[in-house]
Amino acid sequence: MHNEFTAIIERDGDWFIAYSPEIPGANGQGKTKEECLKNLSEAIELILEDRRQDALRGIPRDAAREVVSVG
Repeated sequence: MHNEFTAIIERDGDWFIAYSPEIPGANGQGKTKEECLKNLSEAIELILEDRRQDALRGIPRDAAREVVSVG
């Protein structure tokens, strides 16, 4: 699945710091902009996977599951 999110990038001395306003808690940092964005991307993936697993815990075992693609 392909999703796109906004990355807000700021400079803090020698470091780049980034966050995504669409995914609260997703942050990245790095010595280069590329490293910072890679770390942010990994944080977003982890948060979304955790939210997905958490949301699926309460679904009844006999409920039908289908995949829906967006974008």
